[in-house]
Amino acid sequence: MPNAALDPTEYIEQGFLFQLLRERLADDMPMQELLEQARWELLATTKLPMAIDYLLTELKHSGLMAPAMLKLGHYFTGFQTYLVSQSETDTGRFMISTALQIMEAEAKYRSAQPTPEGLFFYQFEVLCRNRLNYDKGLTAISSDPIFDANWAKWILMLRAQIGLVDIADLLFLASEEYQHRLVEAGQPTEGKGPFLFGRREGLIALGNRRKDPLFLFAAMQRHLGYPTVPRLKPRDQTPELIPALMRRVERLESRIKLMEEERRGGIDITKFYEKGQGKIPDLKDL
Repeated sequence: MPNAALDPTEYIEQGFLFQLLRERLADDMPMQELLEQARWELLATTKLPMAIDYLLTELKHSGLMAPAMLKLGHYFTGFQTYLVSQSETDTGRFMISTALQIMEAEAKYRSAQPTPEGLFFYQFEVLCRNRLNYDKGLTAISSDPIFDANWAKWILMLRAQIGLVDIADLLFLASEEYQHRLVEAGQPTEGKGPFLFGRREGLIALGNRRKDPLFLFAAMQRHLGYPTVPRLKPRDQTPELIPALMRRVERLESRIKLMEEERRGGIDITKFYEKGQGKIPDLKDL
């Protein structure tokens, strides 16, 4: 049974915490020190400082935060725990900075007036854009307190359909627009649904059938107003490219000098000898 949603104040402080951690990680500070510093900057009347104390204890013993977040399931959502666990794997493909940015935007969205439709699309788009495991990710999403039993059942069903059926078709079949068309056609609605999405979402899904899912997500984000999913920024290779370019320029300059010397009458190879080597011996020294 999903836990109850938290007070908006808790989500505001969570968003602030994730923002602090994300910004200060750029200074290459250990997560343990960051949490200890951030604890004193949070509102003491919320439960977040106590949650941080538990995270710090687990972090000191195992070096991981996800196991502690899993035990604090009444405070952190399953999706938050899943993101942190993926960032703590050895693959290094999904970074903790990305997880913090995603959780920051989600917490700020929850602190206002979130809707199940908007939160589902945000979390599902996160899975798609970051190529996370659909089975584990959707299972974590289904346990969110904002989703009732019908939502949770449909999300779990979605695990078996992803990759086999177009996501736009699945969304349309779970919308009130599909229900409305069944009624107009005089067809029964028993055994159909559940109709979780509104007519607007159904029309958007219908208009994006057989298209790139990113177009569907972009349209849903515009109309539902949920946060834009953070994009993965390409790694800045400028610091690595400049020394490589300088070495290449030096090699080209050396080749040009050799070509100029050859045109003037030949290359003096004695200057390439090491000191004391390659010297022609004097006959008097023999």
